[in-house]
Amino acid sequence: MIITSLLDTDLYKFTMMQVVLHQFPGAQVEYRFKCRNAQNRVGPGAPSLDLAPFVAEIRDEIRSLCSLHFHDAELAYLRSMRFIKSDFVDFLGLFHLNEKYITVTALPSGEIDITIQGPWLHTILFEIPVLAIVNEVYFRNTHKLPDLVEGRRRLDVKIGQLREEGLGDLKIADYGTRRRFSQPWHEEVLRVLSVRLGTGQSPGNAAGTSGQLAGTSNVLFAMKLGLTPLGTMAHEYLQACQALGPRLRDSQIYGFESWAKEYRGDLGIALSDVYGIDAFLRDFDLYFCKLFDGARHDSGDPFSWGERMLAHYSKNRVDPRTKTLIFSDSLTVPRTIELYRQFRGRCQLAFGIGTNLTNDLGYEPLQIVIKMVRCNGQPVAKLSDTPSKNMCDDERYMGYLRQVFEIPQTE
Repeated sequence: MIITSLLDTDLYKFTMMQVVLHQFPGAQVEYRFKCRNAQNRVGPGAPSLDLAPFVAEIRDEIRSLCSLHFHDAELAYLRSMRFIKSDFVDFLGLFHLNEKYITVTALPSGEIDITIQGPWLHTILFEIPVLAIVNEVYFRNTHKLPDLVEGRRRLDVKIGQLREEGLGDLKIADYGTRRRFSQPWHEEVLRVLSVRLGTGQSPGNAAGTSGQLAGTSNVLFAMKLGLTPLGTMAHEYLQACQALGPRLRDSQIYGFESWAKEYRGDLGIALSDVYGIDAFLRDFDLYFCKLFDGARHDSGDPFSWGERMLAHYSKNRVDPRTKTLIFSDSLTVPRTIELYRQFRGRCQLAFGIGTNLTNDLGYEPLQIVIKMVRCNGQPVAKLSDTPSKNMCDDERYMGYLRQVFEIPQTE
């Protein structure tokens, strides 16, 4: 059984789920799975990335996932977080994932289709554990004797890079649950990082005050290892607001205002790339510059994005040194160090490293996602600064969205 606790997911699933409970309890949604590197080969004679042979095993693991309930200790841990409300924890005490909302199908191409469809409140927690299941099932079948020695060597190199002179204030966080090699390897990585880098100590979404490991997005390991749980909002939240808000053009603004209504200044990191940086900056006005603690980068050139964010704060008479920029797009340790050196002292910084921390044993990782494609029967979409990350099942809607948000067509 791969997933043994419903806490084995990212914190932002709970923070978004609380907003859904309080503000959108009747929303109906649909999510679809995509493997961005499906059918690729990693070299002559190497295994393919076909997932169809593992459908039965994936279904069995999802069935086990749907048998889980929150334990009292897990609920108590969630209740201890200052931004989690008591009625939400009471709801989680009755919650379980229902298998009727998810289907997994093998396709003739060798790929798989995963569709999640039902009430947002009852489907939102599927995404992260299902992706973790797909990863672990794939790797335990294709690499039955994983090269943990190589994985440890690579981790040791990363730690050595982070501990170089002049990098003492550089803090990283683990964002690697969804694409990890396995749950045991994820835990080993976090234990090693905790010991060798030291850990942060502040609750919520701020970086800790000591050590270079600021925390983890994984709530189970945060509880188990005494780490800081990290996370605010994800793309699906702002995508759903396309259908839930009063007017499409104002959906991003509506999403930020609804978030502020729920958390009233806490969890103040805004996601910037659901419509691209240009549309984000048009909506992220003086009010939001002051209201939110910072913004998170997840697509496009991170150096350009950071410079534009700093200029935007200055233009709005907000001192960038009081704001946090979080970088979380396909980071490696060398790229993290480059970004740190460019922006240190000019703003507060945080870095979320995912696949490169939790799935770097020498094998090609799966580039898999599960994204919301419909809400209340209406198409919703993400128009990323990295076009390959766009996901929508209705091209006409994508065109309309580009028109409304003044986003040019990209190749």
